[in-house]
Parts: sequence; structure tokens; C-alpha cells
Amino acid sequence: MIPTAGKQDTAMGNTSEETNIFLSSLSKEEDIIFGVIYSMYGFLSVFGNGALLFIAYRKRHTLKPAEYFIVNLAISDLGMMLTLLPLAIPSSFAHRWLFGQGTCIYYAFCSILFGICSLTNLTVLSVVCCLKVCYSTYGNRFTLEYARLLTTSSWAYASIFAISPLANWGHYGLEPYGTGCCIVWKAPNTDSNALSYIIALFVFCYIFPCGIIMTSYTLILLTVKGSRRAVEQHVSPQTNSSYAHNLIVKLSVAVCFGFLTAWTPYAVTAMWAAFGNADRVPPRAFALSAMFAKTSTLYNPAIHLLFKPNFRKFLSEDMSHLLNLCRQQGRPCNGRPDLSLKSVCNQTVIICTHVHNEIQTGSDGHTQEPITTQNTEQPITR
Repeated sequence: MIPTAGKQDTAMGNTSEETNIFLSSLSKEEDIIFGVIYSMYGFLSVFGNGALLFIAYRKRHTLKPAEYFIVNLAISDLGMMLTLLPLAIPSSFAHRWLFGQGTCIYYAFCSILFGICSLTNLTVLSVVCCLKVCYSTYGNRFTLEYARLLTTSSWAYASIFAISPLANWGHYGLEPYGTGCCIVWKAPNTDSNALSYIIALFVFCYIFPCGIIMTSYTLILLTVKGSRRAVEQHVSPQTNSSYAHNLIVKLSVAVCFGFLTAWTPYAVTAMWAAFGNADRVPPRAFALSAMFAKTSTLYNPAIHLLFKPNFRKFLSEDMSHLLNLCRQQGRPCNGRPDLSLKSVCNQTVIICTHVHNEIQTGSDGHTQEPITTQNTEQPITR
């Protein structure tokens, strides 16, 4: 009986240790706040990136090569939200990690894969924009095939760093705050293998992308500034060129500011834990920096939906069409739709009229003569 009791005590001790490992190191109130914030993130990110992908699908036949990176960016941001938040939100409200060690590794793998893929997309997009604005001779040679090759390469690049900890170069584990998972940042204190991985991750997934993005958009701003002066010497500043210059400046500033705001806090906190005394890093610092890193999934669609005229045009058209349908129903948008036969017939007439008008209007905006036939049937009257 005594050995059996000893085994039971050992098993209970192991269970207690595992439970303590997965407990949150934040207060319950802080975890609830983070859970609410992540819930808002999830809704806004799915809405923003979903709208961006829907608009890209609508204009898929006219997408420019550089816009493929925006689409790829929306896919990686949406993938991050859909894989991480369903695990992080209930864990925050439960005040502990709920899903075990295997799911923790899956969570960390997805966070690294989608996070680095988003960073790589932003970096390549900045280079492509720089080539088109500053070195148009080379930028004009950028074709759809190059765009597809580079978007595929961005996933391959991210996969290298995401798979490496699974091959024992680096380690995945629970974050210090206890309700999320990522790289074990304090491992370099005892493991040189983990140290080399974190150095490579910091250099190739933060320092280089940050330097390339800042350099690319600085060159764009200098080029735009020089061309604006040249334009203002010959024509009025209220021209299409001036508008394009202002748009490029807004995009450049927004992307750089968003990149630094989202990723710098987490990079600084991670390096503090990796190369300093990890026990002195407050868990709250990791929780806040991880929250800021996830804001990248919000500002990326917002920037391109607000500042890119063609994307904004499609969005406004869709919203106007939705509001018109609500008005035609004669009821508020949140009311029940009228599914009667009369309503369906009315909607069919409206759609047919809209299609007929589009056929009469050419792509250049001029009215064309409608095609007529001799055997025109008369409408049936009741």
C-alpha cells in the first residue's frame, strides 16, 4: 500500500506542477482587460482584412503586381487572428492557458509564421514601391510573375524561422504572462543553440526589415519632394501629380509609423529577456508588447483601405449599394428582409435595369447604342 500511495502522491505532484505552469502571472482583472481587447482586435481585424480581400477579389482582373503583396499581407494577418485569438481570448478570461503543451507549440508556430510573413510582405512592398517611384526604369519591369514569386518566397522565408524550433534550433514555450505562447526568450542564458536562433531572428526578422523599410520610404520621400518642387515651378500645385505626391507621402509615413509602433516594443522586450536577466523582465511588459504586435493586423488594412483610391472607391461603392438595397426594402438595415414574391420581382427589375444601363454605357463613359432585335416580345400584363 505504501508504494501505491507514493505513486499517487507523485502523480498528484506532477499534476499540480503542470497546473501551476499554465497559470497566468497577471491579475484576473488584467487578464479580463486583455481578453476584451483581443476580442475587439478579432472583430476589427476580420472585418478590415475581410473587406480588403473581398475588394481584391472584385478587382482581381485589374490588380497591379504590387497589390498582390497587399493581398498576401491581408491573408497572413487574417490567418494570425483566426489561429491565435480563438486560443488567447478564452485563456485570458480563464486566467490560465487552457489547451496544453501541444496546442501551445501550435500557437507559437502560427504566431512566428504569420508574423514574419507579414513583416516580409511589408518589406518587399516597400522595395517595390521604391523601385517604381525612385527607379522607374527597373520598377516598370516588375511583372505579375515577379509578384507571385516574391509572395511565395515570403511564405518560404517565414517557414524557415517557424519550423526551426521544431528541429531543435530554438525552443517554443509559454509566454511569461501565461496565456500565450512564443519563443522561449530566456533559453539563451543556458543554451547556446537557442542563443544563435534568437540572434538570427532578431537580425533577419527585425533589424534588416526595419532598415529596408525605413531606407525605401526615405528614398521615396526624398524623390517625391524633389519632383514636387520641379512640378511647382512649371504648373499650378493643384494637379494630379501633386495629389499623387501627397498620397505617397501619407502611405510612407503611415507604413513606417505602424511598423515601428507594432513591432518595436516586442523586439525590445524579447532582447531584454534574451540578453539580460530574464527574471527581471515584468510579465506585464511581455503582455503589453504582444498586444502591440497584434495591432499590425489592424493598421495594415486600415492604411490601404483609407489611402489607396481604387480600394477606397470599391469600398464606398459596395457600402452605397448596400444602403440602397436597404432603402429599397423600405425598412431599416437591421430589420427583417422582405422575402415576398412582389419584393423579389421588384429587385429583379432593378437589377435588370442596372445591367441594361451598364451595357449601354461603354468602358470610357460614352453612351453606346443598344442592340435591338426585330423579334421583340411584349411584356406580359396581368
